[in-house]
Amino acid sequence: MERSPASRLGIVAIDPEGNRRDWHFGELIATSAGLSGAFAARGVKRGDVVMTLVGNRIEWVLSLLACWRMGAVALPCNTQLRRKDLELRIAAAAPVLCVGEERLLAELPAGVPTMTMTEVSYVLDEDRPQETPASVVDLDPEDPALIVFTSGTTGDPRGVVHAYRYLFGQRVQAAHWFGSLPGDLAWCTTATGWSKSARNVFIAPWLTGAAAVLHNGRFDPAERLDLAAALEVNVLCQAPTEYRMLARRTALRPLPALRRMVSAGEPLDPETIAAWREATGLEPADGYGQTETGQVTANLADEPVRLGSMGKPLPGVEVRIEDGELQLRAATSPTFFSHYLDGERFEGEWWSTGDLVAEDDDGFLFFQGRNDDIISSSGYRIGPTEVEAALLSHPAVADAAAVAAPDPERGSVVRAIVVLREGEPGDALSRELIDHCRAQAAPYKAPRIVDFVDELPKTTSGKVKRAQLRGEWRRQGA
Repeated sequence: MERSPASRLGIVAIDPEGNRRDWHFGELIATSAGLSGAFAARGVKRGDVVMTLVGNRIEWVLSLLACWRMGAVALPCNTQLRRKDLELRIAAAAPVLCVGEERLLAELPAGVPTMTMTEVSYVLDEDRPQETPASVVDLDPEDPALIVFTSGTTGDPRGVVHAYRYLFGQRVQAAHWFGSLPGDLAWCTTATGWSKSARNVFIAPWLTGAAAVLHNGRFDPAERLDLAAALEVNVLCQAPTEYRMLARRTALRPLPALRRMVSAGEPLDPETIAAWREATGLEPADGYGQTETGQVTANLADEPVRLGSMGKPLPGVEVRIEDGELQLRAATSPTFFSHYLDGERFEGEWWSTGDLVAEDDDGFLFFQGRNDDIISSSGYRIGPTEVEAALLSHPAVADAAAVAAPDPERGSVVRAIVVLREGEPGDALSRELIDHCRAQAAPYKAPRIVDFVDELPKTTSGKVKRAQLRGEWRRQGA
């Protein structure tokens, strides 16, 4: 007998102690409905922004579902963000409520109403009085549903608004890249607050009839393989850094239930792909997309992986290469963004990605680099100006630049080049500056390398020549 949709498994939640809790769709729908009532009682209305500061735990999923039931706009934030990061997002998005873990809400500026995990737990407790669920609203595909912030290229990160069509538009990449099937268990390991988490932690699995793993724990290479094996995960989606660390720090082994592995965020090196192929018989399938565009290209589920390639355009998505830069015909992307939070919309035909690519005779695309200065590290895209601002807030720093430096595991790391105002260059001051940056911004933005110089190379207009700094690092053989 075929099971009803309500009884179908939706989420397998694993807590930090390794305990498992299965959530079926009937319970997810009922509980998120109750949470929507609690949101409404706190003044949330259709079109309002609800921020989350929650890790990979069920309260994050339920918060997003509650928003979309009542027509609110979800703003999931990375749990590593600090006060300055949050101030920027609050100023741009004006959330009427922030749902968060108690320890994370301490970073929140005053003035934003909050809902703690303890308060959410009351909603999960069926023995307590509950607010009447908010009504299910009739939404237009162009109504706003989700806000994701970019990394910021020449300035502060920008809020990207995705409409409800973005959610259902994930079906293309879910079927042709992510590759989960009805009855599968899929695990996308990315942290909350990133565009990949919003679309692939649970949306892509659900659109294909699969269930999703939600693991609330730190990345541990040995535990990752053990857990994937114990849960009998069928589809594994990880950052390239995680694939590299697993290949280099653990003994890879066959995972009998695993059928597909995918990767996105930065190029995955052929050596890592080969290591996984030798150990498991499978190859991580690389894909490419941006915050504004959603998934654009992929090593498709029905084709062999092309080593070192970001794949081909997804079915129906049209791209072209102009002067080496990848461009996307916006109208062909089912997940192209609606507008920026400041109201700016893209009105043109071809979206310039800013990424340089090459194409082989079979139509596979290969990432060549950025035509701007974004640093891609462990799947995070880091704007150098944010790092430089953190460095310049230290009293010892007179001038600073941030560029990418190659790293065998992370792809790249942040390298800071610093001109001192005072103090003695050396390991002690390097560590002090790194710790200072970790306190000022999200830890993943902090430099891992600090070099001291007397003067930064600049153009006549005063702009730092970051390309020259990157070139000097390569010539040093570092």
